[in-house]
Amino acid sequence: MTEALLAAARAAQANAHAPYSRYKVGAALATPDGRVFAGCNVENAAYPSGTCAEAGAIAAMVAAGGRAIAEILVVGDGPEPITPCGNCRQRIREFAIDGTRVHAAGAAGVLASFTLDELLPASFGPRHLPSAQT
Repeated sequence: MTEALLAAARAAQANAHAPYSRYKVGAALATPDGRVFAGCNVENAAYPSGTCAEAGAIAAMVAAGGRAIAEILVVGDGPEPITPCGNCRQRIREFAIDGTRVHAAGAAGVLASFTLDELLPASFGPRHLPSAQT
């Protein structure tokens, strides 16, 4: 599945709108039933009104009726792995299931993989809210 996510993330990355940073990012996620959703960063002149690639992929999943992320991959150019920003880590947390993997990729492919707990330890999520327990 990781190769399929990398291909989908790279395809989305190619369409990123990054005229200000010139740093195009793509993300792709898989739901537990194997559906894949992708997104890219979309910058805006009225910074910080842009959208992260992960947010785009999550929005596509939700729009299609998905509510769970089994794994997600983020890709950027360069030799270093790119991991989700703090806001996106929390976005992923909203839909993460036990064992959700986060793959960080660069120009050479997948460079690192993490559990969401490694990237966002002791996180706050839906289970903390009384409305989510009813």
